[in-house]
Amino acid sequence: MFNTLISTTELAEHLHDPNWVVIDCRFDLADKEWGAQEYAALHIPGAVYADLEKDICGPITPISGRHPLPENKDFISAMQRIGVNNDSQVVVYDATGGGMAGRLWWQLKYFGHEKVALLNGGLPKWLTEGRDTTDGVESNPAGDFSGVPDFTMMVTTDEVKAMLGSKNNTIIDARAPERFRGEVEPIDTVAGRIPGAVNRFYNNNLDSSGQFLPAESLKTAFETLLNGFKPQDAVAYCGSGTTACHNLIAMAYAALPMPRLYVGSWSEWIRDPKNPIERG
Repeated sequence: MFNTLISTTELAEHLHDPNWVVIDCRFDLADKEWGAQEYAALHIPGAVYADLEKDICGPITPISGRHPLPENKDFISAMQRIGVNNDSQVVVYDATGGGMAGRLWWQLKYFGHEKVALLNGGLPKWLTEGRDTTDGVESNPAGDFSGVPDFTMMVTTDEVKAMLGSKNNTIIDARAPERFRGEVEPIDTVAGRIPGAVNRFYNNNLDSSGQFLPAESLKTAFETLLNGFKPQDAVAYCGSGTTACHNLIAMAYAALPMPRLYVGSWSEWIRDPKNPIERG
């Protein structure tokens, strides 16, 4: 079973296994049709496309962040449509180091599906190695996926507010340092961070080739970041609950317990102007 990362070589060896489901998760927040268009033009053979906002996340509400959890039935239906069975080995990939595909990795775990792995190096590594690709839109027979959510893997805004100033919890922000410091905010309406948060930009989990750093290096980095806090007592967030999942994958790969995900993240936190923010 692959449940954190999988290499391109390992995927190539199993690409035609009947119980494997490969899902292309490419998505661009600034051009929401880009991922589906790129998938149709070129993808790993057998891969099916999952749209971050149509298949993985739910609709935005007046109190939610930009990428809320979907209704259980909607996500189950989407995974069945993609062809995921309860015993499928799922592999997810994108072209941005796992920043988008990581959300589906986490969400399948949240729904109790352990057999899901992120393709290390993603599509860029697959292409660099000259491996097979195809075009068009592919589909699988409907699957029998029937996940049940594990609410202990996530936290709400109220729970995060209750943690502020806590000596037992810490909050990890996956956004770029300049967003963390509140110097710029290219996406959301307010700049800043949740008070007391520490910064681990998700790109820092990768080496110059776009692959994850060695597990031992990641373990050292996160233990230093946590500064004595237990990983399971931490909360991960970002702008909308997507790239925060990259830190969760990195920690799982490093054999550390996974923090909980604040799905609403910064874009939900700032919905309430009474919620405190920090800058600098």
